[in-house]
Amino acid sequence: MRIAIFGLGYVGCVSAACLAGEGHRVVGVDVNPLKVETINAGRSPIIEAQVDDLIRQAVAAGNLRATADATEAVLDADVSFVCVGTPSNENGSLDLRYIRNVAREIGQALAGRDAYHVVAVRSTVLPGTIAGEIIPLLEETSGCRAGVDFGVCSNPEFLREGSAVADFRRPPFTLIGQWDERSGDQVAAIYEGVDAPVVRTDLPTAEMVKYVSNAFHALKITFANEIGNFCKKVGIDSHEVMRIFSMDTKLNISPAYLKPGFAFGGSCLPKDLRALLHRARQEDLDLPVLQAIPRSNELQARLGVEMVLRTGKKRVGILGLSFKAGTDDLRESPLVYLTETLLGKGYDLKIYDENVSLARLTGANKRYIEQVIPHISSLMTTSLEEILDHAQVLVVGNRLPAVARFLDGTDRDHIVIDLVRIGEALDGTGENYRGICW
Repeated sequence: MRIAIFGLGYVGCVSAACLAGEGHRVVGVDVNPLKVETINAGRSPIIEAQVDDLIRQAVAAGNLRATADATEAVLDADVSFVCVGTPSNENGSLDLRYIRNVAREIGQALAGRDAYHVVAVRSTVLPGTIAGEIIPLLEETSGCRAGVDFGVCSNPEFLREGSAVADFRRPPFTLIGQWDERSGDQVAAIYEGVDAPVVRTDLPTAEMVKYVSNAFHALKITFANEIGNFCKKVGIDSHEVMRIFSMDTKLNISPAYLKPGFAFGGSCLPKDLRALLHRARQEDLDLPVLQAIPRSNELQARLGVEMVLRTGKKRVGILGLSFKAGTDDLRESPLVYLTETLLGKGYDLKIYDENVSLARLTGANKRYIEQVIPHISSLMTTSLEEILDHAQVLVVGNRLPAVARFLDGTDRDHIVIDLVRIGEALDGTGENYRGICW
């Protein structure tokens, strides 16, 4: 395929070298004449393993050249990749001047061509930037319509400096956010030689995934450093701790716990986190990330309460009381917090949880409900129909199979507040359905 790459910095150079190495005909575009001359001389303007050899070979084979003429590049290409920088302004916002300039240049060039052309943005931009800023600029300067006369995609890069070529050739996935299917088809065809699944989604989702990835990487580094600081203080080998920790790919290094929803609770996580933070204070250690976890969890629990308060309805049915489905453990359940808060504000509640049977409770769970929350037991029912008859608002707190089946087969006018994304049982587009963070 014929490809134009705008911006011959780190991302642009690596992308140009790898795509040309795959046999595509690539032209790089940059306002810096030195970068253009360097590429055309068969050398890399950046320091990165393998890139210099790839550029030399591609230029020699006639698959790679560079120019400062944007119009020439667009007229001779099927796809334009936008790889210019999006640096920070002083207040932390993105400086979009470079990507706006490129959008105008590409738009002006599109006005002079009849063939369908796709603009793929690899630059890192916040969700909504492509639809709200780039597409309007392209349409204004070209006089054409996105999705009709030209295509637009988001194609974020996930390259690490030092291993960028390996990352390009063997990524965990290739992500394409598409304005329309035809655009996505054309960009996906470029990656046919890359050994990775192609994930196609909408523009803002693709834009967001890039930010989620980098934020999580920053969180992981900071988390490991805080654990390291704690371990050093108490005389433990932090690298051995994290080596063993990382061996668990079922829970620790995995998709587990990475589903947005309600607050965490139970007899382990809150207790153990408190103990770790208390010991850190005794050692005069400041662990900001770990210290922020309880506060963030409290805010998520409060958000669930606020969603109920905003309905203006007083009769509420709570579907699930234990801290997670499949258990009868009520200790530090955020749903108990939600229940008690609403009771304190005068709400009329009924509660259903098929796993919490007062007759069967024993040990710590029985003591907890008898000594800490005895008033809640009188609100519980084993009848979902009774909940439905009573409530104006249904709060889904657990993924209980009986609840999912019941809601799926019930015609209702109730407001449904879903804290767990229970699934296809609920109509996510209905005006009475409200997910806590979706």
